[in-house]
Amino acid sequence: MVDSPAAEAPQAVERFDTLPLDPKLLRAVAESGYASMTPIQAKAIPVVLAGRDVMGAAQTGTGKTAAFTLPLLQRMLAHENTSMSPARHPVRALVLTPTRELADQVAANVKKYAQHTMLRSAVVFGGIDIKPQMEELRKGVEVLIATPGRLLDHIEGKTAVLNQVEYVVLDEADRMLDIGFLPDLQRILGYLPKERQTLLFSATFSPEIRRLASSYLQEPVTVEVARPNATASTVEQRFYSVTDDDKRQVVRQLLRERELSQALVFVNSKIGAARLARSFERDGLKTQALHGDKSQDERLKALAAFKRGEVELLVATDVAARGLDIADLPGVFNFDVPFNAEDYVHRIGRTGRAGASGLAVTLVTRDDSRMVAEIERLIRRKIEIEPIELEDERPRRPRRRSLDDDAEERPEAAAGAAGGDRPRPAQPRVGAIDPFFDRPYEPAGSGEATWERSPADKAAATMPVRQGLSPNIRPKKKVASLLGGGGGRG
Repeated sequence: MVDSPAAEAPQAVERFDTLPLDPKLLRAVAESGYASMTPIQAKAIPVVLAGRDVMGAAQTGTGKTAAFTLPLLQRMLAHENTSMSPARHPVRALVLTPTRELADQVAANVKKYAQHTMLRSAVVFGGIDIKPQMEELRKGVEVLIATPGRLLDHIEGKTAVLNQVEYVVLDEADRMLDIGFLPDLQRILGYLPKERQTLLFSATFSPEIRRLASSYLQEPVTVEVARPNATASTVEQRFYSVTDDDKRQVVRQLLRERELSQALVFVNSKIGAARLARSFERDGLKTQALHGDKSQDERLKALAAFKRGEVELLVATDVAARGLDIADLPGVFNFDVPFNAEDYVHRIGRTGRAGASGLAVTLVTRDDSRMVAEIERLIRRKIEIEPIELEDERPRRPRRRSLDDDAEERPEAAAGAAGGDRPRPAQPRVGAIDPFFDRPYEPAGSGEATWERSPADKAAATMPVRQGLSPNIRPKKKVASLLGGGGGRG
């Protein structure tokens, strides 16, 4: 029975070259360095190739993008052509993503896998000038990757025509619902033909997602390779009890102790991300901030610098919790415990990707107990909050001199102290001394009140007395009047 085809079937789908894919696609996969499929790819690709609607659930970082991109490109190769006419290149596949970063990443993967074909692709998202996007769409593209808001702009501007779409992908659909894209999704899906293949991929399945699937998917095949809301087993998860004032020091200390060359630091607010990035910069760490108030160009530049290794810390809001694929990212810090427990799964999914190991550290204060309990219920795992001993990072100041130090330097003082006498204070430094300041106080005049004196006495009292002046004080020189005479030479 070992040699039977039924026994060999599960083994046959582990490698890409066993799939019924065009050699051009297999060549692109090989050039990308992939030979074996991940579990979600092995289960989903054959179903998509068969033309079935799919609900795919897999923890983040397991290769969902290739699981829908490769089979859709394979099915669209029938429409491949060399014509320059835009009419011969209508939009046939639409991929919707919740964030600009995820849209840009999916577009990069599509271009990589389609590089040896004549299929065209484009990506549109907000935050940048719409005119270059309009010009690209007018030339014709087969695969369009978009965020919902910007796609509606193109639909209303007649630059995105979707009446020939055959394949629709809702990537990270739960996140699109979380940030309020459901009305936009419903509008966009209303522009599409009824006869189409719809794929819904997400790291988590909520009741809202299942209702969305029941409305827009036709008899979908559910593909799950891990329990919903599960975290990757390759990620080491640690929770430390800290105070707000100690959080930054804990991050610095763990970076040193774990020898982490890079880390992604998540916070809950855009203002907090900007401030924390500046603080880490003052600490001497190369840091960039990534949040929604940044322009798209700034966000892409910060992300590119982080991927090149030019930035040690990337401080980000949950805009970076979905879809960022950073190879070999060693660590993730939850500087703030996320408000939404599901965001915890996505945050820590940025490390430990594709089988690599990673560290996920969550800093917990006394006010975070409710949110930690929600994470515990979601991942169905007991969370142990550990104390952490902080190193003393303060610069050591020189110790002040004491009387005992003086006694050690002056044996005679020590001897006097041993006999019960008080040690003599240190002698003052010898320098230029003005005898005027050493004289005891002597009241001027007879002690008579100023207003009781005669005019003559007042005039005499205000005249300088040269005899009592210090020799260090030079007398004033008489200067001739500017208006002729009246002065003598001093």
